[in-house]
Amino acid sequence: CAPRGERATWVLNVQVGTESISPLLWAISTGSLEASKAITIDLLTIRADRDNYYFGADFLFERHPDIVKRLTLDAPGLLPTFLDGFIWRSRNTENGQRRVNYWIKHFLVDAEGNFSQNIEWLVGFGD
Repeated sequence: CAPRGERATWVLNVQVGTESISPLLWAISTGSLEASKAITIDLLTIRADRDNYYFGADFLFERHPDIVKRLTLDAPGLLPTFLDGFIWRSRNTENGQRRVNYWIKHFLVDAEGNFSQNIEWLVGFGD
C-alpha cells in the first residue's frame, strides 16, 4: 500500500525502462473502465493524517492537464465519477442542511494562471 503522500504519484506515473506510463491513461485508452473508475475514486478521495490532508487533484492536473478532454473523448461514462471527486460533503447535518465544498480551481485556471480549457471541453461535450 502506498504511503498517503505518494499515493497519487503511484497511480499517475510508473517508470518502465526509459518510459513514463500513467496507469490511469493506460486504463482509459484500453477501455478498462472499471480500473479507470477505481483509480479515479482512489485519486480523488480526500485523506488525512495528523499533519496533512491529501487530495490527488493537483497531481492529476499536473500530470494530465487535458484529462477532461480525454474523458469526454475516450471515457464519457467516467465523467460523473470524475466530477463527483471534486465535491466534499460533510457527514453532519444542521437544520436539514449539509455543508458542501466544490473544488473548481482546475476547471477554471490552468497551471500558468490562464483560463483553463476544461470548462470549454465540458461545454463542448454537451452533457
